[in-house]
This record gives sequence, structure tokens and C-alpha cells, in this order.
Amino acid sequence: MNETDRKWVDRLDWEKMNGLIPQIVQDETGVVLTLGYTNKEALDKTLDTGRVHYFSRSKNRIRMKGEISGHVQNLKNISTDCDNDALLLTVSQTGNACHTGRYSCFAIPIERVSKEASRFVPETLSALEQTIVQRKAHHSEGSYTASLFKEGKEKIYKKFGEEAVEVLVAETKDRIIYEAADMLYHFLVLLSYNNIPLEEVMKELGRRKK
Repeated sequence: MNETDRKWVDRLDWEKMNGLIPQIVQDETGVVLTLGYTNKEALDKTLDTGRVHYFSRSKNRIRMKGEISGHVQNLKNISTDCDNDALLLTVSQTGNACHTGRYSCFAIPIERVSKEASRFVPETLSALEQTIVQRKAHHSEGSYTASLFKEGKEKIYKKFGEEAVEVLVAETKDRIIYEAADMLYHFLVLLSYNNIPLEEVMKELGRRKK
């Protein structure tokens, strides 16, 4: 660590949380990936190696992001807040940031969807929609969803049409359920391609209950 880094690290308010400081991590497009904690030693390692390290409160040790999964966070920029008691890190994320396999730990909105809208969008569909939106924004390697967006409108519309036909020709209950799930997924991809939230479709259905 150089002398300049040492000076601003020493100026951080390490006493406020007993030697820990929260660090918000975002990617280069501004998507918030995760929130974790660092101590001086972990921050030193981040600055020295260029790869983000955290202090794990549950394991009581320093860990490098991706040390097991291989999904590392390469540091691009770092800044402090006005009180010198929090950090904002901008990183290049390889793979997914969340241990659940999602790109971001903040993948499922709560406050963002109104109470009225939440009645219309089941949790499973909402979570799937958010995953599709993320794949659209970040073309994850090996992602089928990302490949659909890469190929564009013709491919997306064709796949939805094919899946709709599969529902129509399915002959058993189990097959109808299976094909309907495929159709719903491709329908959400089609909506996302057109920047239409599922919430708007569900609201329209709600207006038709008369």
C-alpha cells in the first residue's frame, strides 16, 4: 500500500463499529452487487491485490470474494462517504456476486413494487422477471436468457410462438404444466425485450375483472 492510500485509510472512522466499516460494492454500470464489511487488514489486502476482500463476521476471518466460487471482484475505484465511515467500491465482477447464483444480492425488490401491484405478481414470477432483467443488462457467459437477448427480436418472438404451440398440442396434464412453464418464461423474456414490466400486464388483467 502506498503512502497516499495509508493516509486515507487511517482517516476512516474505525472506532464507530469496533474496527469494521461497511462497504457497498457496485459494478461498472452502477448495479449494486452486495454489502459487506471490511477491517484494516482486509482493506489493505484489497488495495494491495486489486481484488476485493471482506471481513466475515460469521466466520470471524478475512476472505477474498471468489476464493471458493472463482467469481472474483476486481477493484476499479474506491471512495468514502462524507463521514468517513462507509466505503463505495466499483468493481469488475466475474460471474455472479450472490451466493444464491444471482448476479446481485439485491435481486428481489420489496419496496419497489407497490402494495397494489404485489397482489398481482406472485413471488416466483417476480423473482424470475428480475433474473431475466439482469441477464438482459449483463450478458452472462453461458446464459440461455442472455443468448436470446443477444439474438434479438426475431429469435425471442419465434421461441415464444413455439412454446405457445407446445402448450396447445400437449396431451397430458403434466405435459401441459411443463410446456406452460416454458411459455411463461419466454413470455417474460418477450416483455423484458419490450421494456414492459409484468406488473403492467397484471394491472390490466385486474381492470378486466368486471
